[in-house]
Amino acid sequence: TAIVLMTRIRLARNIAGRSFPGWAKPAQREEILAVCRDAVAATSPMKRSLNIAVGELSELEKQILVERHLISRELSGAKSGAGVIISKDQAFSVMVNEEDHLRIQVLRSGFQLKKAWNAINELDSALEEHLDYAFTPTLGYLTACPTNLGTAMRASAMMHLPALVISNQMEKVVRAVNQLGMVVRGLFGEGSDASGSIFQISNQTTLGESEEEIIKRLGSVLDSIIEHELNARARLLESDGAKLFDKIGRAYGILQNSHVLNSGEAMNLLSLLRLGVDLGLFPDSSRSAIDRLLIEAQPGHLQYAQKGELEPGQRDVLRAERLRSEFTSFARPDFGAAGAGKN
Repeated sequence: TAIVLMTRIRLARNIAGRSFPGWAKPAQREEILAVCRDAVAATSPMKRSLNIAVGELSELEKQILVERHLISRELSGAKSGAGVIISKDQAFSVMVNEEDHLRIQVLRSGFQLKKAWNAINELDSALEEHLDYAFTPTLGYLTACPTNLGTAMRASAMMHLPALVISNQMEKVVRAVNQLGMVVRGLFGEGSDASGSIFQISNQTTLGESEEEIIKRLGSVLDSIIEHELNARARLLESDGAKLFDKIGRAYGILQNSHVLNSGEAMNLLSLLRLGVDLGLFPDSSRSAIDRLLIEAQPGHLQYAQKGELEPGQRDVLRAERLRSEFTSFARPDFGAAGAGKN
């Protein structure tokens, strides 16, 4: 389903007998970094990977990696002895010396929880041949934060939920999801806002359940949210279709004609056009262009394309210019085809 943009699974791992990164002295952190980087690079999914110390990255490069969900904001702010190894296809990334010695993650486009789990499980097993993980039979994998004990796994999906946002039902969904032991966050995780009606839904409990059980439970919660979003879309079309079409039509007009656009506004406009694709107003083929622009309209990506630092005001002008040029040749909305989209 197009409602799920991306699936991500992350594992926290630490090396037995070594201080956690928060307690380790600089020399110990450097030593752990070297050991982990060598071990990761030796596994088959990470052959020919990009292997970099955080200290070697510019602020802009760090921002790009955060926007692509390849490193966390915490790692981007690490002072010394921290690094990241990113696979050639950017499907895997392994952060070293963030909160734990290793944060292994896999990204898959769309709704692919089982495939993501199989891929990360394979990489984790390959790493275990080179590293002695801190593990006990009662507590499972030992982690710096007690909330990660047990499987030390966070499985999540990034979901596009515009109809639930428009119809003010998101708060109700968040409460229901929390009661099921899951957590809802914004686009860039903890503390971030849900611009573009994009939310991350992930498991909260890691102790007392197997990885397969967590994935099964998260999968059924995601299925339920997808159903709620589809129902909300159907109700909006039925009860106030003209208002919904007006929102999408205006978004289309602004993207074609605006000269100043901030990041949040651009995300929300692109979100409405993505909803338009799902409803059949635009050709299905245009969804991939919108998904690409959701990333390329982020501050770091704009500056990187421009090859330099820009003031926020300059970024907003450049963002509008980029989007204007992209949308000049974009298909016009076909309001007569509404509801023809699959989901």
